[in-house]
Amino acid sequence: MALLPDDLRSSLDGELGRFPESRLAQAVDKLSTRYRQGEAATSPILSSEIDIAAYAGYRMPATYAAVAAAFGEAAAAAPGFAPRTQIDIGGGTGAAVWAAAQVWPSLEKCTVIEQVDGALALGRKLASTAVSPAVRGTTWRRGLVDPTSAAPEADLVTLSYVLGELPERGRDEAVRWLAAKAGTVALIEPGTPAGFARIRAARDVLRGLDRHVVAPCPHDDECPIRPGEDWCHFAARLPRSGVHRRIKAGTLGFEDEKFSYVVASAEPAPAVRPSARILRHPRKNKGWVQLELCTVDGLAPGVAVSKRQGPRYRAARDAEWGDAWRTE
Repeated sequence: MALLPDDLRSSLDGELGRFPESRLAQAVDKLSTRYRQGEAATSPILSSEIDIAAYAGYRMPATYAAVAAAFGEAAAAAPGFAPRTQIDIGGGTGAAVWAAAQVWPSLEKCTVIEQVDGALALGRKLASTAVSPAVRGTTWRRGLVDPTSAAPEADLVTLSYVLGELPERGRDEAVRWLAAKAGTVALIEPGTPAGFARIRAARDVLRGLDRHVVAPCPHDDECPIRPGEDWCHFAARLPRSGVHRRIKAGTLGFEDEKFSYVVASAEPAPAVRPSARILRHPRKNKGWVQLELCTVDGLAPGVAVSKRQGPRYRAARDAEWGDAWRTE
């Protein structure tokens, strides 16, 4: 389970508690319809305090879970990376800042750039209660993804759930702008075929800039997944609070946020980068486990790990979708 930090959960629940749940549910339904139709959840739909609160209740926990999972894999693959500064572009109410501070306690200075004033105001309000000094001291600025402006300069530059809101013809330029002065750049998109296609294209741009993939890929070569045949995505499970469940009309106490991502660095690929990544839920059978892998040599479907392999078999039994895996 991807648990929200206690301080964020408490602040978010408190903010949602300011409004009638029936009105929050109506606003969430409007937002979810926009997302299902592939439209951006931006102004004018986020035009009132209750719209902003509904947006935070609807998307902030899921965004936090996905971004924290991606950052966690990047931290495991590059344990020497200890960012001091972060700029989050199109950051909404700041989920990626909270996630980064949870994964990297080294963070000292964070900046969120967002176009919706109400989202900036709520993000600032939520951050004011944070235990983390980096989150609490976040700078909140109004702005857009704008490749004509100065490139964001930080140890970590993040863009989550925003590429799909940009015109297709401008996405490559936006990725080059994001990476121009970033030590490490992290891009996260919905775990759909279209979301993966955007991440795959962004990864190609980053490769062309001699960036090295930290996660999830075990290599810097061309992605071996053929467009239209499959897509690379992962899932983060998050618990739903009572109010979260009610405003989303959910019956389960949890939800799975599916996402695609790439984290790439200007530094050479770390020596500890895994030699494979598990691309689907392992199939656990009596006496053996079947793994679907992306490896340094390309896709390796149907890799069987038998009970006779001892520790390796036990590791496969404990492995989850999205985990790193050693092929040797």
